[in-house]
Amino acid sequence: MSERKVLNKYYPPDFDPSKIPRMKLPKNRQYTVRLMAPFNMRCKTCGEYIYKGKKFNARKEDAENEDYLGIRIYRFYIKCTRCLQEISFKTDPQNTDYEIEEGATRNFMALKLAQEQEKREEDAEKEEEATNPMKLLENRTQQSKQEIELMESLEELRDLNRRQGTVDFETMLSKYNPAELKEQIKRMQEEQDEKTVQDLLSSKRKINGNVVEEILDNEDIDTANIKKKCMFPSTSQCNVNKKVPKLNSLNLVKVINVSSNQQKKSSNSLSLIGNYSSSDDSN
Repeated sequence: MSERKVLNKYYPPDFDPSKIPRMKLPKNRQYTVRLMAPFNMRCKTCGEYIYKGKKFNARKEDAENEDYLGIRIYRFYIKCTRCLQEISFKTDPQNTDYEIEEGATRNFMALKLAQEQEKREEDAEKEEEATNPMKLLENRTQQSKQEIELMESLEELRDLNRRQGTVDFETMLSKYNPAELKEQIKRMQEEQDEKTVQDLLSSKRKINGNVVEEILDNEDIDTANIKKKCMFPSTSQCNVNKKVPKLNSLNLVKVINVSSNQQKKSSNSLSLIGNYSSSDDSN
């Protein structure tokens, strides 16, 4: 048994290829090829859906008198899997796609139809511009207006760039020193705190109509706690229950000014007590 897949054939010594006659093939010969459906389609006869990618044994032929920029166009014939109706489609090199011819309808053609409609509108507009001089003049006016607006916007951008070019950003950044700014703020806060403390430690009072400023320290506060003399002359001991002046958070004594009315009332009460004691002695 000979080899099934040979790499070459045997040619006898007396082989003359010129003696072999040429085969007479038809002009538009069809070839059987194996292909897949290039798009989703539906059979017109039975309504069977044929999805994209389904494999078929198709017949291929050249489309007569049809080409695009010298590119040959091919036509394919397949059969419906349900009713065996023949379906034909051909290549479309202009749109790099396939075009259905007969036997079925293509599904999901919304995008392609929109592109075709847009192309038809563009062709109609170009034809109108070529035939209608008023339309051409209007388009030129609109185009010149757009060019003027574009030039104005470019000029504004140039002016902005020139203004920004005069600004020295390096100098601005050198003047802005965050560490120095923080130090200055800290110094100002310390000065303000010292001033506030001095204001709180100092108290003003009037002596003979003159304003006298007195600063109380801890030693002055200790001397302020000395016991005072008793109001009544009969008793020599001081009032033990007399309240000691309280200190605030800054160790300051709160001085309460006694009004003139209160001083008069106290003097009147003392005179009445003296009169009462003298009357008792006479009796």
